[in-house]
Amino acid sequence: MPKAYEEIAEELRGRITSGAWEPGHRLPSEEELKQQYRKGGPTVRQALDVLLLEGLIDKRHGRGTFVRVPRTTVRRSNERHQWEKDRARETQDVRRRTGATERDTGLTVDDLVFSAEYREATANEDLAGAFGVPTGTPLLERIYRTRYRREPAPFSVSHSCLVREHVEANPELLDEKNEPWPGGTHHQLRTVGIEVDRVVERILGARPPRQDEAKQLGMSPGMALIVMRETLYATDGRVVEVADVALPGDRTELTFVTRLARW
Repeated sequence: MPKAYEEIAEELRGRITSGAWEPGHRLPSEEELKQQYRKGGPTVRQALDVLLLEGLIDKRHGRGTFVRVPRTTVRRSNERHQWEKDRARETQDVRRRTGATERDTGLTVDDLVFSAEYREATANEDLAGAFGVPTGTPLLERIYRTRYRREPAPFSVSHSCLVREHVEANPELLDEKNEPWPGGTHHQLRTVGIEVDRVVERILGARPPRQDEAKQLGMSPGMALIVMRETLYATDGRVVEVADVALPGDRTELTFVTRLARW
């Protein structure tokens, strides 16, 4: 037999999924729900916690509880990589007009708020193994966040690392003030004579976000966070970028396209 909080959650869930309560709708207060269902505060809070974990509602401090507004979807395909490489050889004017995020979301440059943070780092055991360099090798760590101007949280967070020696010939690549860089990483590497040969994306898993990740990405505790490592290889075989990307499951659609040779 269902518990009282499960029955309340089921009824509230039905109002949301049926569309009776639209995105942004303010739910009755906890006190109103207690009176409506004739149950105590702990039972009502348990019911709301179920919906929060399912990503159906948002609790806003001092304002109440609301039906969650769906985030803009990022439709990410492995075909984006050739598109990014081709764009690196376009004129600066063409490169400035659009980027991978615009391609994946259908938004324009003016719709987006871009953030980049650079800092000096050294290769730990994990990154040293990924790059094939000694532990302690100087790296340039770059943290990227891009969000839709109308939404509070970014589409993803990317921690990108470059071997400093690979890019220091162009000092402009070491300064975050030059971001967003027209043409992205492919063009940045092109300025120091590096051509990307292949991109390997490895899904490391899907898990609930940590508290800091949930806050940063605007996620409910029960949502899935997709964790991916993207590795760029140059034509000479060197690993030239390793990026760990956090992709919220509520706004990410992954498509894998494999072209097959004809018989």
